[in-house]
Amino acid sequence: ELDARCEPVQGGRRINEAEAEITRRIFREFITGKAPRAIARDLNADRIAGPRGRPWSDTTIRGHTLRGTGILHNELYIGRLLWNRQRYVKDPESGRRLARLNPESAWLITAVPDLRIVDDALWQQAQARLGSIRESPRVAKGRATEFWTHRRARHLLTGLAHCGVCGAPLAASGKDYLTCAAARRRGTCHNNRSLR
Repeated sequence: ELDARCEPVQGGRRINEAEAEITRRIFREFITGKAPRAIARDLNADRIAGPRGRPWSDTTIRGHTLRGTGILHNELYIGRLLWNRQRYVKDPESGRRLARLNPESAWLITAVPDLRIVDDALWQQAQARLGSIRESPRVAKGRATEFWTHRRARHLLTGLAHCGVCGAPLAASGKDYLTCAAARRRGTCHNNRSLR
């Protein structure tokens, strides 16, 4: 569309019904107890393209609770559009872009009921399951230790070894093993062998 000055109108949204059904499928499977990694593997096995045409991964589905990322945390699916939840800063040492949460008072929330694709009951069940996972003893213990602040030891072959079947990098699996990251995380490769 063009506006009165013949400039393109930006920010318009409409529901893509095929993609909305995939989103509802993810919610339905999650509330029945299926893990995000298993959901991602099944979507990839069914040859359903993920966001931006990439394969599905568990993080695409579960996202990050505080940042509100991932399919299961996206409030647009219940008709709430959030702006300014986070900002990005550049790490001066690594040059990487880092996400930082803005205070909740800075968030801009707009009701867009015509963009709702997930009903309240389905949303609440998914949020309840996410909450119970977050408060489970194993996850609570991991958060208490702040495992993400401890840098993992680099292995001799980190970043150098790749799968002979699909070319994906090999990832650490257990203490002394490497496996194909695409097979383990996405299910897009059939190479399930582990190398010591």
